[in-house]
Amino acid sequence: MQTALADFIRDSPAGREAEAILRSCVHCGFCLSSCPTYRLLGDELDSPRGRIYLMKQLLEGAEVTASTQLHLDRCLTCRACESACPSGVRYGRLLDIGREVLEERVPRATVPGLKRRLLRKVLPHAGRVRALLALARMLRPVLPRALRARVPHGARTPAPGWPAARHARRVVLLDGCVQAALEPGINSAAAQVLDRIGISALRAPAAGCCGAVTHHLAAREETLAQLRRNVDTLWPLVESGVEAIGVTASACASMVTEYAHLLRDDPQYAARAARISALAQDISQIVSAEREALDQALRQANKAPADLEVAFHCPCTLQHALKGGGVVEPLLRAAGFTLAPVTDKDQCCGSAGTYSILQPELSQRLLRVKLAALTQGAPDVIATANIGCLAHLRGGTAIPVRHWVELLADRLP
Repeated sequence: MQTALADFIRDSPAGREAEAILRSCVHCGFCLSSCPTYRLLGDELDSPRGRIYLMKQLLEGAEVTASTQLHLDRCLTCRACESACPSGVRYGRLLDIGREVLEERVPRATVPGLKRRLLRKVLPHAGRVRALLALARMLRPVLPRALRARVPHGARTPAPGWPAARHARRVVLLDGCVQAALEPGINSAAAQVLDRIGISALRAPAAGCCGAVTHHLAAREETLAQLRRNVDTLWPLVESGVEAIGVTASACASMVTEYAHLLRDDPQYAARAARISALAQDISQIVSAEREALDQALRQANKAPADLEVAFHCPCTLQHALKGGGVVEPLLRAAGFTLAPVTDKDQCCGSAGTYSILQPELSQRLLRVKLAALTQGAPDVIATANIGCLAHLRGGTAIPVRHWVELLADRLP
């Protein structure tokens, strides 16, 4: 693709990066059939190729309107197009650049702008999320039906207490923000699993949101401030010799792997951010690499095959961003679970961070399609690897939805 970027961005780091990405696109269209919004709407401008053309016009200085904003807002950032692209177009990174520029050049209406600001001020803070959940539960009986379905009755009983650090091998598990408020037992379950395979899990209480919420809402300075805080918090643990930074929400794991890129031009943080990104892994990647130890722990548990059929939903961030598709299913089988058939495994559930709040109609349509695929085999439980997907799926079905690591912890002594 030929480009002629405008002066305001041409010679900047973002401009040079965007130009390289644009030039790598050959207009082949292989991305179209992988795009959830194109499959729903059939509009070229709601496909990766169409959005690339819109961003090209934006970066070349053409007049842009709320229509361009609408089509970019509709993108889930699922990155399925990247998995389908034969040319290796880094669409997700181009979208980040395009959204930041668009946010500066096209003012938002008052109500949508306020909604996005509130999301940035609440979701990255676990304490604020807990307070909001408590209020929502109090008001649950009088809420509209559609909103009532999205409010959990309460967090489940946490997994058994956090095991003491007794192994030479150590990883740090990030608490995160929404998950820490909504499902605190997930990290406890992960710590139990790691303990059983010979790895101690440490905590970093001062580390907060990974930065994904503000990043995908194009709030660059807020995002960088969150990243720097987490680098400062995690660095002493890195220096102490932890072998990995484990994350039990795949979207957050994906975000931490981006620290190196996002802080690459910051001389005070670039080197440390690169090291932290290199250490960051989804919990499934850590456990999968210790398969021999896991199998031994399962044999010691000596439990009968689990009387549960599990439908596993692989989040977009795990399969497309982290390239971890197919990692979890063997672990569930090893633990004695039967896996239910699931069609369209690569399709997004519609959660996509704040997307389910900002684009509720499209999000619900995607949710119905995904749940139809997950429940066709009448599973006993749906498992996933990301808190956003978990909460979103749970709001649309009576079938229990759990994090897969909780199921694995249930099978270990």
